[in-house]
Amino acid sequence: QVQLVESGGGLVQAGGSLRLSCAASGDTFSTYVMAWFRQAPGKEREFVAGISWNGIIPYYGDSVKDRFTISRDNAKKMVYLQMNSLNLEDTAVYYCAAPGRPNFYSDSSSEFTYWGQGTQVTVSS
Repeated sequence: QVQLVESGGGLVQAGGSLRLSCAASGDTFSTYVMAWFRQAPGKEREFVAGISWNGIIPYYGDSVKDRFTISRDNAKKMVYLQMNSLNLEDTAVYYCAAPGRPNFYSDSSSEFTYWGQGTQVTVSS
């Protein structure tokens, strides 16, 4: 089992940057693919980025490719999301998530079992 706590959200101007962090607990963290999702008001939860259990293979949603970077530190049980060139459409609650079983890749929220409480990111003009 994995417990997740996000931090680092806030208010930023368009064009700016933020770094989100996700602190994980649980002995099996290093075996899980980890991901970030986001949900804006009135919209479905959207896949943002994922990363392999060893941190070597990142994958991204089309809307954030080339702007966001996901990384992880298994020794610290942390996952990060560096967000650059933020725009108004990036405003959402951002969630850290892990799937229901180790080493399982997906970009579908229905495949993810463990979720943090979310952190709000607001981009202003």
